[in-house]
Amino acid sequence: MSKQQRVAAAFLLLAVFVAAVGLGLWVSEARTNLSEYDDMRTVLEVIAVVKRNYVEDVSVLDLLRGYVKHGTVNGMLSVLEDPYTRYLPPHAYQQMKLDSQGEFDGIGIVVGLREEQLTIVGPIEGTPGFRAGLRGGDKIMAIDDRSTVNMSLDEAVSLMRGPAGTEVTLTIEKDKTGETVQVPIERANVKVKSVTKTAFLGDGIGYVRLASFTEKSAEELDAALEDLERKGLDGLILDLRGNPGGLMDTAVKVADLFVSEGPVLHVVPRPDVDKPVTFYATEETTHPNLPMVVLVDQYSASASEIVSGALKDTGRATLVGVKTFGKGLVQQVVPLRGGDAITVTMARYQTAGEHDIHGSGIEPDVVVELPEGEDPPYFAISEHSTEDIDKLVNLDQDPQLRKAKDILSQQL
Repeated sequence: MSKQQRVAAAFLLLAVFVAAVGLGLWVSEARTNLSEYDDMRTVLEVIAVVKRNYVEDVSVLDLLRGYVKHGTVNGMLSVLEDPYTRYLPPHAYQQMKLDSQGEFDGIGIVVGLREEQLTIVGPIEGTPGFRAGLRGGDKIMAIDDRSTVNMSLDEAVSLMRGPAGTEVTLTIEKDKTGETVQVPIERANVKVKSVTKTAFLGDGIGYVRLASFTEKSAEELDAALEDLERKGLDGLILDLRGNPGGLMDTAVKVADLFVSEGPVLHVVPRPDVDKPVTFYATEETTHPNLPMVVLVDQYSASASEIVSGALKDTGRATLVGVKTFGKGLVQQVVPLRGGDAITVTMARYQTAGEHDIHGSGIEPDVVVELPEGEDPPYFAISEHSTEDIDKLVNLDQDPQLRKAKDILSQQL
């Protein structure tokens, strides 16, 4: 569609949108003569969803100007300057639903946009991307020789996904050194396991690493805790370092395993859209109130911050490490009529103590930084072997873990 056609379509869309809102009609009931424009119905649906649900008030005219300028739905949404609000074509929407279930074919990394650059938030432990040495903060400059400049998150994910056994080559600018390297990676079937390590560190102190938040995370963690308790657990270290987050509902369930009463999360939408919603802990699912330390770092994001914030604000645990990532926005996935969808930022969240941490992160109670230039200890796995998982727990090489154990030892 030419820009002139898009301008004409934008005026028609505005007229239809105003009429629909004025008459109190749902988008699906709007009767328009837009068949000559392939994606006009989708544009209208997306505008209505954003106008109705977005966390801040949005100008329809600004959205239409964005559509006229870029000619795509995601181009239109770019005026929001919010990488988390985006349009998902049918294939991307289906892939997102598979991801939340914890299994897909690909290389196993979580990506985001930082300063308009495709950046790795974190690799999923034990996956091809993890073993290839990809780390949080690394920038993806190209995927199979295709530049990632102006590439959407969904297009990037689609290019990195593919049948197990096939290969993709990433051009990576390393975060630590600034060096640009070519990284060929063979795709595999990725089964995301949330609890990647449990261990006893002596003196009845147990360790659990929670690496992601999927539909099964609370169930996996509950089982791991029960196993440790049967073996004589007296104090717990929960490791959320490098955990990029995931499902908000799962984060609430995880926090509920440790907090017996009171709020664990506040979701705050736009004031004229809805009232704040508070999620409360329930005593039925809570494990024994043992001394507890939570490990966090700059790659602990989103759902990880919901859990760590709840445990800190309620006084349930001591946080050790460095300041967290600072993603305090809540997205809702809204299905559209054509099998596609939009993820829209519909609220901000506040931790149990009503702290808004978006852009600022959560400060730990005890700050322990790693030596400059050193990889996080939980990345200490051979690039080519999955049998080195025991290196994840090494008190001699992990000052943050060592401090956590010291704190618990003093409490027992």
